[in-house]
Amino acid sequence: MTRALVIGAGVIGAATAHRLAEAGVSVTVLDAGGRTPGTSSATFSIDVTHLKTPHSYFLLNRRSAALHRELEQEIHADTGAVGWRHLVPLVQWGHTEEEQRVLRARAERLAGWGHPCRIADPGELRTLAPAVDPASCGATELVVHDDAAWYDAPLLARTLLDRAAALGADIRYDSPVTALLLDGERVRGAEARGRRFEADHVVNCAGPDAGRIAELAGVRLPLRQIPGLVGESVPLAEPLRAIVATPGVDLRPAPGNRVCAISWPVDALLAPTASTDVPPEADLLSRCAAILPAFRSLGGTRIGVRPVPEDGLPLVGPHLQAPGLYTITTHSGVTLAPLLAALAAEELTTSVPEPTLAPYRPDRDTSHPIRDESLAVMSGHRAEAG
Repeated sequence: MTRALVIGAGVIGAATAHRLAEAGVSVTVLDAGGRTPGTSSATFSIDVTHLKTPHSYFLLNRRSAALHRELEQEIHADTGAVGWRHLVPLVQWGHTEEEQRVLRARAERLAGWGHPCRIADPGELRTLAPAVDPASCGATELVVHDDAAWYDAPLLARTLLDRAAALGADIRYDSPVTALLLDGERVRGAEARGRRFEADHVVNCAGPDAGRIAELAGVRLPLRQIPGLVGESVPLAEPLRAIVATPGVDLRPAPGNRVCAISWPVDALLAPTASTDVPPEADLLSRCAAILPAFRSLGGTRIGVRPVPEDGLPLVGPHLQAPGLYTITTHSGVTLAPLLAALAAEELTTSVPEPTLAPYRPDRDTSHPIRDESLAVMSGHRAEAG
């Protein structure tokens, strides 16, 4: 029986372990943390298809979003388990004419790509998100995505790991990988807590730690680590019924009538070269309350470290310099997890290259400018803060 060692139990590692176990592979998962996933529990976790460029990358995200639906329905039919995908509208607006122009141009592009979105009157905000202060929106128009969704990423990871375990996978937490087992250049397994785990395939799904894992095999991953602050409200009397995206802060519903929030401008101030007199948590809370008055206190915050490939696109596939090692890492891990895992499992079990993954090989030249629009926005805020 083929043996695979999956390093990392976040959404990418969980989805990969699940698909490999389904294919009859003997799977062991090693994760440095506990049962609560690291970066996957400190992420905004919405369907980000509408933010993706170029067109081929948009299509990859749309295909994976559809696979989320299929996978959730399949698991619910088999086990009755509660799903991780929550359908809500997404509402966007800009404060300035330029910001509104950019949103309108994106909406027109998306319409041409067959992605449903529409221009709406700001008065519709009272219906779409009644908990939001209408005065916080000074725009002359909204962009509305009626078929958007947010994901409960920790639930997604737990569900897929439990399903993999039911299929025979061995899930080991608190097991940080300290070395890779090498036979010349070939990777034959890994060492964790003094124990050796041999495998035919070592799949690097370690998220922000993926670069370190690759270095253990003498491989450099073109990957940056970018911190992001995720805040969550205390339970609110009136739940938020939409994802709300503004220039200063993004809000979405969260389990237990809470609200999850991120802010690109605040995240930019987490950069080592940035300086501010206002603590990032206080800045984030102020931005949240300006949009959603009921968001008066933070129930908790976490700083997640985003694994961001240098050109903004996923890194998926084997390494020519380290046969036996296969990497799967991307910034949009929650949206892309179902599809990247399925495609990678197909490659690993058949040894047949998947054409869809050809643009995303980890050994490609990543020196050209960022092509993913959402990462270009993030990088722009960080440049301003620096």
